[in-house]
Amino acid sequence: MGSNAIQAALIFFYVAYLVATVQGVEVNVKTSGAKGDGDCDDTAAFKKAWDEVCKATEPSTLKVPEGKYMLGQIGFLGPCKSAVTFDAAEGAKFIAPTDLSQFKTKDGWILFSMIKDFTLSGGTYNGQGSAAWKINKCKENMNAPLCKNLPINMNLGTLTNSVVKGIKSVDSKFFHMNLIQCKNLTLNKIKIRAPADSANTDGIHIGRSEGVTVDDAEIKTGDDCISFGDGAKKVTIENVKCGPGHGIAIGSLGRYPNEQPVEDVCIKNCKLTNTMFGVRIKTWPASPEGVATGMHFEDLKMVNVSTPILIDQQYCPWNQCKAGVPSKVKISDVSFKDIKGTSATKVAVKLLCSPGVPCEKVEMSGVNLEYHGTNGSAISECCNVKPTLSGKNVPPICDDVKASA
Repeated sequence: MGSNAIQAALIFFYVAYLVATVQGVEVNVKTSGAKGDGDCDDTAAFKKAWDEVCKATEPSTLKVPEGKYMLGQIGFLGPCKSAVTFDAAEGAKFIAPTDLSQFKTKDGWILFSMIKDFTLSGGTYNGQGSAAWKINKCKENMNAPLCKNLPINMNLGTLTNSVVKGIKSVDSKFFHMNLIQCKNLTLNKIKIRAPADSANTDGIHIGRSEGVTVDDAEIKTGDDCISFGDGAKKVTIENVKCGPGHGIAIGSLGRYPNEQPVEDVCIKNCKLTNTMFGVRIKTWPASPEGVATGMHFEDLKMVNVSTPILIDQQYCPWNQCKAGVPSKVKISDVSFKDIKGTSATKVAVKLLCSPGVPCEKVEMSGVNLEYHGTNGSAISECCNVKPTLSGKNVPPICDDVKASA
């Protein structure tokens, strides 16, 4: 072999080595035994494929081609040895069991946990939740087994520097997506759908996580489109279309002792249509001490929304609380700016702060909410708060407070 041929061969093998190093392992679930026919249980095949990509020492990909995959309760767990991508085709559909006895733990239907540099992309996750909604016991007792143990469609726990994109979640039995103890996690192009009367089907719940961004989501569900638990910090929500549903809610907070503060939440450039509420902060009465601060709502469009702006420190669903005892969750540094549209109820703005720890540093600017009912124009209701007002606000906010210069 001549020197030129040897050199060319060396270059070829070197390039091949670089490509392999960059691409790492790629495992197709079909080669791991998945049928994708809508009949066979593919859980074991997915577990086998995940174990292979997770142990790879180079960035690797689990490929899910188009098909209908029956999956039982499954955990895709780290830590992994390198970055992992779970890449499902647009036509890949994941189908949950309808038999609740098949869910042996509280981890939800599909759990992704303890993974760094992770990308989850594509696919439709169908929780087949209609059977569970009929037996949901949360209204009778929020601690009942058929409230606490109903499976979440997708549990995202302890994900770091990760991305979830192009996901569709349909008809979850309980929450669609639960984010817990995540850091630097981005959700992009998310679609969530459940009937308006489906119980407790929150779209995205964020708790005890820092550096979360939700950008470009369409959420139609039977509960909050997006909700926040304690410990949510440095969270940005933008370009979300919500409705039907209960709106976007921080809380409820103060139900349990030792809750972590909620800090630095920004919700902007969203549209809410025909929702039960707009944007709200809610805390339980008779709560332990807590903190919620740095919460900013801006550039929001409301279309026929009941109570578009709400601070509710008397939150007491189904009378499962000690009503009349003040909440001790301190709410401060809150702004509502450029929130416009129509209210389905006469009280378009309701700021019901705690007499125990009144709200502080609440700012209202450029609010314009119209009510077209037969009993007059939109009004506001306020207690235990003296907001700072600027610009023109419709309706007048807390009439006894003068607008700032």
